[in-house]
Amino acid sequence: MTRFSILTVLIILMFSCKNTSKETLSELHTSNKTEIIKNEDFELIKVANQKGILVLFPGYGHVSEDSKTEFNIIDLAKNNGFSVLYMSFNQHVFLRDDEKASLTKEMLAIFETNKLPFENIYIGGFSSGGNVSLLLSDYLIKTKSKIQPKGVFIGDSPVDLLKIYQNCEKNIVKNFNEQTVEESKWIVGDFDAKLGSPKKGIEKYEQFSPYIQQTGNIENVSALKNTKVRLYTEPDVAWWKKDSDQSYEEMNAYSIEKLSQELKKQGFSNVELIQTKNKGYRANGDRHPHSWSIIDKENLIQWMLQ
Repeated sequence: MTRFSILTVLIILMFSCKNTSKETLSELHTSNKTEIIKNEDFELIKVANQKGILVLFPGYGHVSEDSKTEFNIIDLAKNNGFSVLYMSFNQHVFLRDDEKASLTKEMLAIFETNKLPFENIYIGGFSSGGNVSLLLSDYLIKTKSKIQPKGVFIGDSPVDLLKIYQNCEKNIVKNFNEQTVEESKWIVGDFDAKLGSPKKGIEKYEQFSPYIQQTGNIENVSALKNTKVRLYTEPDVAWWKKDSDQSYEEMNAYSIEKLSQELKKQGFSNVELIQTKNKGYRANGDRHPHSWSIIDKENLIQWMLQ
């Protein structure tokens, strides 16, 4: 994929690349005492003497293999005693309650079947996977699940669904380029069908979005108040202006900054907003501020060890 803008992150999954094989492959590497369990739903790199586990959710159009390519943290995690669970759950920028329950059940089965630790659990994701991480972690805590995240992080995620819709409407009016217009039309249509037009009310957006700046609503992440939270983004205004004629106020970075401010305003004491510069590059070397690479792997591991 060549672009993962706030728009492409949603539209690209019309062409999902998810594996269709149901076969589970298991390989034990006795030399480094690492076990790899892989199927269509996840890839688990399990280390001996586990101190904890890192669970990662992909962007909207990605699966576990894509996340591993763009964010290969395996060696660093292994050297520090963390197993890594790359999930393939995708195509979700928000979660209904039944989806949260189903995903919780799936993860519990993975943890119990593979004897994963129920302490020092960290959950994070890129783009829409960050939304999933926030919403699922909130649900896990509220429902007193056996899986209790110690920390949650996101990488340039579209946390405000209402703002996405409004930005898409602007893009259609701007008519900057054909691709952006087509993507924006698709998103507006999809949100109209699933959440309704915000012109008729924003209740559905507040019900499902991690955050709504317009009303300051953070109900869907409220249970994370005593959880470590990191919000990564790279606000490269010049890059986005050239790429898609977006101002700062139309970027994920803007909504993430506002979310950080709102969380702190409402008493979240362990929230970090990490705004990077020139860190966003794809695994193929392409410059793009909307990339896994804005998350510094070594610094993330240190945060997990604290």
